[in-house]
Amino acid sequence: MNGAQWLARALAGTGMTHVFFVESVLRRTLLEFDDLGVTRILAHSEKAAAYMADGYARVTGKPGVCMAQSVGAANLAAGLQDAWLGRSPVVALTGRKEPAFQHRNSYQEIPHAPLFAAVTKFSAPVDSTAELPRLLRHAWRAALADTPRPTHLDFCGLQGDVIELGQTTEPPVIDPEMRRIPAHRPVADAQDIERAAAALREVRRIVIIAGEGAAASRAGPELLALAEALAAPIATSLGARGIVPTRHALHIGVPGSYSAPPANRIVHSADLVLYVGCDTGDQVTLNWAIPPLATKIVQIDADPLEIGRSYPNTIGVVGDAKATLARLVEAVGRPTRDRGFAEETARIVADWRATMEPLASDDKAPIRVERLCTEVTKALPADGILVADTGYSGIWTGTMVDFNGAGQTYLRAAGSLGWSFPAALGAQCAAPNRKVLCFTGDGGFYYHLPELESARRCGIPVTVVVNNNSGFGQNLSGVRRIAGNRPGRGEALVRFGPTDFAAVAQSFGVRGIRVEQPAAIASALSEALADSGPVVVDVVTDLEPRAPEPWVPPARS
Repeated sequence: MNGAQWLARALAGTGMTHVFFVESVLRRTLLEFDDLGVTRILAHSEKAAAYMADGYARVTGKPGVCMAQSVGAANLAAGLQDAWLGRSPVVALTGRKEPAFQHRNSYQEIPHAPLFAAVTKFSAPVDSTAELPRLLRHAWRAALADTPRPTHLDFCGLQGDVIELGQTTEPPVIDPEMRRIPAHRPVADAQDIERAAAALREVRRIVIIAGEGAAASRAGPELLALAEALAAPIATSLGARGIVPTRHALHIGVPGSYSAPPANRIVHSADLVLYVGCDTGDQVTLNWAIPPLATKIVQIDADPLEIGRSYPNTIGVVGDAKATLARLVEAVGRPTRDRGFAEETARIVADWRATMEPLASDDKAPIRVERLCTEVTKALPADGILVADTGYSGIWTGTMVDFNGAGQTYLRAAGSLGWSFPAALGAQCAAPNRKVLCFTGDGGFYYHLPELESARRCGIPVTVVVNNNSGFGQNLSGVRRIAGNRPGRGEALVRFGPTDFAAVAQSFGVRGIRVEQPAAIASALSEALADSGPVVVDVVTDLEPRAPEPWVPPARS
């Protein structure tokens, strides 16, 4: 068979249901997909295609595939940054002009390898069709293995057509086991598990922090079992929010810089912190102040390079989060524990929630985002998927939206503003029988408005909730501080609009609902989620109210 036939059949054979692309690339393959039942989603920008593939991958746990021709390669690479940071298995395919065109000032052609070097685990040229099966299998395995991340293949031919037209005799098989992340579940060394168990048994004030690795491993039940055995509060990184019920008595929220006050305060007071599938970067640790650097750490991670990366006093346990936690629960047993710390932390969280209640039930306009988040919590179905943008959208949903920990999924941008809307489209493609709700600010929604047309054309029934405050709300305080708190000075740096996104949606042929009063939020969300097509719910809020801010340890004298 030719390369196009092989590629289409091999990818379809993995169970892949959708592919995301910008014309013109691998046209023969895309036509073959139609015969194989794979849905082709034509996006309006390469970054949007990458974000769609990312959302698809995060829901399925299998690689999402995106593709672009040579001139779009730089844009596609830029779109992989969030998949890299969010540990998502995306496979990117690009075309490049043939060798005779290289190094000769060819129109629109630049070297692709440097573009993809920072955002992929594996990137390679495909120079002949004979190499395609071997390289695609490797790219697929690499995307799934250990810490999942994007991979890239650069096909010979402006549209990859040289590879499509060549011949191969290999069977069209990439992954006969159709694995999803984690592709493998290695269990940590028994001696390391016992060392960790001994350290945990000796300490009274323990906090568990679960991250994206724990979420990808679907380790929620094991986390709860260990937390209950140790009477240890559980925090999660933003990317792991919802792995356990956020209203559980032991749940304390998200620590770090995108945090409500209780989590940092509690983590800072711990004698030992157990990290499970969680990096120790600046965001989750508030620039390594939460917990303090001298804190004793036990760290479970599938990647040995993450062990002790930031905290020197670390007991390392290398293994899959779910499988290793199950063994750790056995090793810890049911020790007699003082529950005073757990009860103290539950009171701290309850007291903070009580302070937020008046804001969450506020009936005045302009609408408070706390009220909007409360209504989103109520409206999200028991198996719903919430996809949040970065910045304030991440902080609001990570502190004010609750999840049941048993069916609902929370996906968040790992740092790329505008990611959430295209990613939500990809998530909906991955889970057609579940409701997907995108939570974005107007600043993020502006990035990929043209994908409203894609949602309508492809019949992707995502509900988009726009926190429409006519500006970059997260940045307002910083601009004012730098401007010397002089009223109005510098605010042009963060203010824009106002824009009626319901009317914008309607101009794309998409239903739009404008909400200006708190009492109207619930019915608008209900109508949108019941609709069989995409809906934009444009919620008019105020730029002034601040999202919950993290607790910061007092400065040493």
